[in-house]
Amino acid sequence: QVQLVESGGGLVQAGDSLRLSCAASGGTVSRYNMGWFRQAAGKEREFVAVLRWNSGSTDYADSVKGRFTISRDNAKNTVYLQMNSLKPEDTAVYYCAAVFSSLGFFRQSTYSSPRAYDYWGQGTQVTVSS
Repeated sequence: QVQLVESGGGLVQAGDSLRLSCAASGGTVSRYNMGWFRQAAGKEREFVAVLRWNSGSTDYADSVKGRFTISRDNAKNTVYLQMNSLKPEDTAVYYCAAVFSSLGFFRQSTYSSPRAYDYWGQGTQVTVSS
């Protein structure tokens, strides 16, 4: 089974950028649907972005669309989340998630649900000050 390790979180000011990394081992990211989720204190885990294994197509939560970009580097077996124009409301623990080669990952109700993913990283804290 695949193991996921996030890194790249930190404390930044509003308007700054960060790039989160999700390094995978025990599996090839190009064969997994890869997602990023986040969980703010006292709130439920919420979907941020998804990258589909076969097409490479992506989808984003409305709150991050145009500011965040999910990508992968097959050679490094790593998935990234580039976050630009950060806002205080982006403050959360960010989690990388994966599910193996599942089809039908185009329904928002599917790819945006944490239950659709089998593997999770430990999370990395992102704090955006105003």
